[in-house]
Amino acid sequence: MNIPIPSILEIGEGVIWRIDELMKTYRFSKAVILFDDFTYQTYENEMKRAISSASVHTVFLPPQLDIVDIMKKAFELPHCDVMMAMGGGAVIDCGKYMAFLRQVPFLSIPTSASNDGFASTNCSLLVNGKKTTVPAKVPFGILADLHIVQQAPNRFILAGVGDLMSNITALYDWEFEQNHGVSRVNAFAAMISKKAVNSFIRTPMQNIKHPIFLKELISSLTMGGISTVISGNSAPISGSEHLISHALDQISESPHMHGIQVGIATYIMAHVQQHRAERITKVFTRTGFFDYVKTLRLNKKEYREAIDIAPTIKPNRYTYIHDEQYRKRAIQLLDEDPILQEIFV
Repeated sequence: MNIPIPSILEIGEGVIWRIDELMKTYRFSKAVILFDDFTYQTYENEMKRAISSASVHTVFLPPQLDIVDIMKKAFELPHCDVMMAMGGGAVIDCGKYMAFLRQVPFLSIPTSASNDGFASTNCSLLVNGKKTTVPAKVPFGILADLHIVQQAPNRFILAGVGDLMSNITALYDWEFEQNHGVSRVNAFAAMISKKAVNSFIRTPMQNIKHPIFLKELISSLTMGGISTVISGNSAPISGSEHLISHALDQISESPHMHGIQVGIATYIMAHVQQHRAERITKVFTRTGFFDYVKTLRLNKKEYREAIDIAPTIKPNRYTYIHDEQYRKRAIQLLDEDPILQEIFV
């Protein structure tokens, strides 16, 4: 079994300025760099200056591109032997898919730690106006510069915490599926995903901008992404909590960040599963995740509807949310749990 993993993994302060050295090492001579609005304004000229050993073509990608637009743009780009995307999850997902279409190595350069998409094989893209998971390839390389990630607003880091903690409920869902004869747990993938979140849980959480905290968060999100390569599916890091978030993307008037929605759904499902809910509560309290989501005044009616329709998102799976008794318990928690009462309106 050949498992593709990134050939480049650089997580640290100032690592982005090693990019020219990496270009030489891997003999890349023609690069395309994709930016979102913020990174294009902030880093485009610096990235051009940083790469002296190769020709560089820079591209600004507007937000909310549909998959058809992405496919068209992919083949409008000039010839290259490496493609990079620098920015948030949206531009990285677009870049990952465009590199997949063009069959060139992809370098992922996240500017925040809001989810595990910078390291995973899948992309979340707009298909007919709806967020849809689309397969691609694991990045050839990941460069996470902690100096840059530190500048991201707190909500992006907290979203990453929410996304990472979902490994706990996702793994329990995977075991639930296996016990019901629907799926088979890949022990090695499950171990990697579990080790990732357990390593993060032991990290000091007094300051979410601290380099040690950020390095552990990014490393753990990366491990989670790699676990999906090993398993061949998203089950090690995505279960009932992700189905609730995907449902919210479809029905909500104004969906929130993926990791924020997933984090709230993780808290709900951990109580439904009666598995490690206390640990999740402590992490969300210590990092300030709960304090942040309380400011959002989330719509309880939308979460109730999302829980109801979550099983239809992936009817081939059988997580706790697919079972009516546990679905009812999740909805009941919306009205009974004291922390959720402070979150929802």
